[in-house]
Amino acid sequence: MLTVLDEALPQPAVARSDAAVAATDEVSVLVTNRIEDVEAVWRELTAAAIESPGQSYDFIRAWVADRGIAPTYQRYVVGRVDGVAIALLPLHRKRVHGLPVLTWFPGSNVGCYAPVADYDRLAALGVEGRRKLWSAMTGQLTGADVVYLRSIPTEVGGHQGLFDELGATLAVETLYRSEYATWEECDKLQRSKSRRKHDRQQGDRLDALGAVSFEEIRNGGDTRCAIETMFKQRSARFKAMGIRDSFVRDKLIGFYHDTVKPDSGIDVRLHVLKLNGDIVAVRYNIVHNDRMFCLISSMSDDPAIQNGSPGKQCLLRVMQTVFDQGIRVFDMGSGFTDEKRHWCNVQTPLRQHYIGLTPQGALIVRGHQAFMKTRAAIKANPQLKSAIRTLRQLFDRVTGSTAKPETPADKSE
Repeated sequence: MLTVLDEALPQPAVARSDAAVAATDEVSVLVTNRIEDVEAVWRELTAAAIESPGQSYDFIRAWVADRGIAPTYQRYVVGRVDGVAIALLPLHRKRVHGLPVLTWFPGSNVGCYAPVADYDRLAALGVEGRRKLWSAMTGQLTGADVVYLRSIPTEVGGHQGLFDELGATLAVETLYRSEYATWEECDKLQRSKSRRKHDRQQGDRLDALGAVSFEEIRNGGDTRCAIETMFKQRSARFKAMGIRDSFVRDKLIGFYHDTVKPDSGIDVRLHVLKLNGDIVAVRYNIVHNDRMFCLISSMSDDPAIQNGSPGKQCLLRVMQTVFDQGIRVFDMGSGFTDEKRHWCNVQTPLRQHYIGLTPQGALIVRGHQAFMKTRAAIKANPQLKSAIRTLRQLFDRVTGSTAKPETPADKSE
């Protein structure tokens, strides 16, 4: 049984952390609402690799600061076995449709998530050991009805099923990655003769329109124009597709500008394709060691250059460049697209994980799982998907739905 220890964490003079420690003979759990309390453990657990920027200490620290999330809405849960840190759950306590939920911080802005963990040690615990660890960690959580952990890969760090014991699960989407040692290997395995010819023809059509250039911009470089152009191109794309522009409505553009500052701690790579000096395609990536994660991509909607496929030409140049720079894993996120079909040789299922903390939470879990299954069925049916989108657009026009100003309460709740 878990008991609360009379052990106080050292606190800074100007900011308290409502931290608690609980333990069994083998498993101890720390819960704190200050990200600084877990920085050392977090950095140690992610020194070798991360599965997504959602596991990056610097990315989450920047997100919390930009969103103005008060400490009372933050939860960081560290699980130790025999005194050794094995796993960490960084969680945001928020209200979703009025319901109190603990979930990942950046939501759909990151393609996948997973508990921050020492995956080899986690695997060595075995099924019962992991069940005991997750139960101890989640058993210390309060202030919400449900823990909702979206988009967790079924395989991490070369291990299958490390999170099978972490609540109830529901398969949702697929994560797509390109994993190659060199561009030569990628080119040989992914591009047929006809594919190379097609890429060359598109490149020739783009070249015929003027001077084409490609560059990589890193932190501290001239990033502002590239990021602003990227979001303008994304907005145009969202409008054409009838999709809500979350970057604008949720006021997220400033966050992405902040991540490229020299002192952000986040290694950002912007890949930019230009035609006659004008930006026609952009890809926003975050790099950690030998892994690169593409979070956002955009291209011009100018009909005059569509025949040259600037988006595909930009990605082609990225693929030709990054593997020979030492990147071994290029993560393109979840959800099927044409570019992922062309380039990704690794596909990993993603699952939602649910833990009901209260009787009401158990009912919420069943309801949300039913909703997710229904949404998946709609997405798989083109006619039904189109009809739902038309109804949503009609509703927005009738109600005059617009983005409302964001307040501190919106950010935390």
